[in-house]
Amino acid sequence: MEPRARSRSAVTAAAALLALTAACTGGTVQGRPGASGLRDPYFPKAGNGGYQVEHYDLDLDYDPADGQLDGTAVITARAEQGLSSFNLDLAGLRVEAVRVQGAAARYNRTGNELTVRPAEDLKKGEVFRTEIDYGGRPKSLADPDGSEEGWIRTEDGAVGVGEPVGSMTWFPGNHHPSDKATYDITLTVPQGYEAVSNGELRSRTATDDGRTEFAWHSPEPMASYLATAAVGKFKVTTGRTASGVAVYNAVEPAEAAASAGPLARLPEMVEWGSSRFGPYPFGTAGAVVLPEATLAYALETQTKPVYSGAPGSEELVLHELAHQWFGNSVSPKSWKDMWLNEGFATYAEWLWSEDHGGTTAQARFEAFLAGDTEVDEEAGSDWAAFPPAAPPGPEDISGAPVYYRGAMALHRIRQVVGDEKFFDLLRGWAADHRHGNAGTADFTAYAQERTGHDLKKVWDVWLYGKGRPRP
Repeated sequence: MEPRARSRSAVTAAAALLALTAACTGGTVQGRPGASGLRDPYFPKAGNGGYQVEHYDLDLDYDPADGQLDGTAVITARAEQGLSSFNLDLAGLRVEAVRVQGAAARYNRTGNELTVRPAEDLKKGEVFRTEIDYGGRPKSLADPDGSEEGWIRTEDGAVGVGEPVGSMTWFPGNHHPSDKATYDITLTVPQGYEAVSNGELRSRTATDDGRTEFAWHSPEPMASYLATAAVGKFKVTTGRTASGVAVYNAVEPAEAAASAGPLARLPEMVEWGSSRFGPYPFGTAGAVVLPEATLAYALETQTKPVYSGAPGSEELVLHELAHQWFGNSVSPKSWKDMWLNEGFATYAEWLWSEDHGGTTAQARFEAFLAGDTEVDEEAGSDWAAFPPAAPPGPEDISGAPVYYRGAMALHRIRQVVGDEKFFDLLRGWAADHRHGNAGTADFTAYAQERTGHDLKKVWDVWLYGKGRPRP
């Protein structure tokens, strides 16, 4: 273990002892416990009630050789009620000490819930800081659909990916998309490694013990499932788009040649997206390309989507980029609203193709109705298996209807209202909900008001209808 980790353990052990002592001297109880879960339709224990996080400051030290992660999380939040205790989501890892407003706090663990009891109750409206020292060897977890997320070790490093709840494997927090916050993530790794996270790289500093500290800053709000930390011996390239958006790509060297073509068009895609959907919502863009087969999917982690091996096509890069508007800036209120992420990003692919001399959105729409896999191979998927706004269960939130029937619903709106009102709707939706959260009911009401059309039949057939839609 590194000297820094030993020093932290000694301090935090004393703090934990102090926490037990301080707990016996608390004042009169004025608050009540915050809820352990937000009752999301598909992940009811995800997130926690009673407070909203404003900022995460994560200081992480990672050793790829043995998989050891030591961290301090400083969470600034606002109490939405009087709180005698509150919960944070954390899977695995050991908690060494917890402090609230600078005072040692009691805490206990039950499953993935870390319950914190401040020495003094928190008042409604109070902004409070919680510091958690923790460590261990973080692990991945299995999603309901069988895919793997969380902290995943690679051949020469690791990556943290969090959709829907995997971020709790590497830092404590309020892990539900409805609670967005700004982030500072500092990663310290052995010399010779790169450490990549969301937002802007503020500094890269050699430490006295021969390691390197990377400080990343995300000034725009971010849902925790979009946070990432990637450690590896990446090849890093930087640049800017025509409008000045910074681009930072970190690529596994073995994947660099195959990644070059798709990633070369990323700056152009940012500019195209800005013309179609409104100004790019973040200060930076980029990509992290991991060793092949690290994951079974790509993920739209904020500002730097993660790819498992070289992106197979420029359409995949466009899809993950489109999420920066739809999913990352405008985030879902609950996991039931996933079609607002995936349907929009899929339709963005169709628009990119249409605008660049390829298959039109209308041709794709017709191909899905006809099952014509020569036009789009996904037309043979079970895209009508369930209504995209009401997936049957958590294992279905990334199912084909969420992507393709969701995109077809958008095209049906376009058919009804015409191009001028449709593209005004896309830009207005991204602008009016920028850096916020929205659900399906918000979108359906907004679409009708913005376009001036009664779209109830579209919702009944394409978003909520159980049968195979007919135009």
